[in-house]
Amino acid sequence: MKDKIYVRPIIDGSGQDRGVRLAGGWLTFSEVEVMRRGARSEIIPAAAVPSLYGASALTHLTARRSDQAGLSMARPRIMGVVNVTPDSFSDGGQYIAAQSAIEHGMSLAEAGADILDIGGESTRPGAETVPQAEERDRVLPVIEGLIAAGCTTPISIDTRKAGVARAAIAAGARLFNDVSALTFDADSVSVDASSYCLMHAQGDPRTMQANPSYDDVLLDIYDFLEARIEAAESAGIARERVITDPGIGFGKTSAHNLALIRGFALFHSLGVPVLLGVSRKRFIGSIGAEPDALKRAPGSIAAGLWGIGQGAQILRVHDVAETAQALKIWQALQEEPA
Repeated sequence: MKDKIYVRPIIDGSGQDRGVRLAGGWLTFSEVEVMRRGARSEIIPAAAVPSLYGASALTHLTARRSDQAGLSMARPRIMGVVNVTPDSFSDGGQYIAAQSAIEHGMSLAEAGADILDIGGESTRPGAETVPQAEERDRVLPVIEGLIAAGCTTPISIDTRKAGVARAAIAAGARLFNDVSALTFDADSVSVDASSYCLMHAQGDPRTMQANPSYDDVLLDIYDFLEARIEAAESAGIARERVITDPGIGFGKTSAHNLALIRGFALFHSLGVPVLLGVSRKRFIGSIGAEPDALKRAPGSIAAGLWGIGQGAQILRVHDVAETAQALKIWQALQEEPA
């Protein structure tokens, strides 16, 4: 493990073609940071990577990402959050009634959400596990109602339980978004989804913020996600159907979260799309001095746009309209003048 090489692309910071294109998307890079545990990192030209570390090291960074849930990953995507829970940290109870959640989901789709993420169990710090039957009863009417209402936006099911995921997919969901990276329920690897999002979390929601610690938060989480992709492949899930998420706020301090966001581009070396979920999280409130989660949209958007600038293919957000507007301005500024 000590001799393992980690390659982080250093983004050129412009939409103009100044180097190698990152993941077939909207950014380029001409240099990389090569990291090893216990050693000083070095900056080298991207063109030198294949001869020094093998062709795959660069290919994982440059290869076009496969479509997920029918969506191209060649441009940033917004995942809108629909919490069908009484106790989520940011909007608990607002959409616990199925009709309210359906209307909210439709409004998010109209506001610019590319994916709707439906969840029936809060995974906030300190949350208790919800029985599978109860969680299923919360989310299925919402998924069925959205589809009956004519929603064509791809639906994601946010759950750790195979039974809930399987029922949601049968009802029309396409993406299985699991904060445990398919470790909570051993049967999860047998769920047949269009796409799978594998997230890192240290511990479970009830205990994860007790005292999170890492040897090197960026490299430790990279290793975890790499191992979970390999486990998924061993279970018959093609890498082309996998998305990863470093799990901001899940068993991390504010310092951990900032280190992950600063070094976010490293996760492109996994060779799959990467999701960033920072919306309304505690570290936004701590740094931005805003105790009310409902008032953290400005800080959430700032962190989200930083992630887009590091190549995040999907942003998971609560404030869809505001994020969509900010993203349009960011994209316009990135475009090369005519």
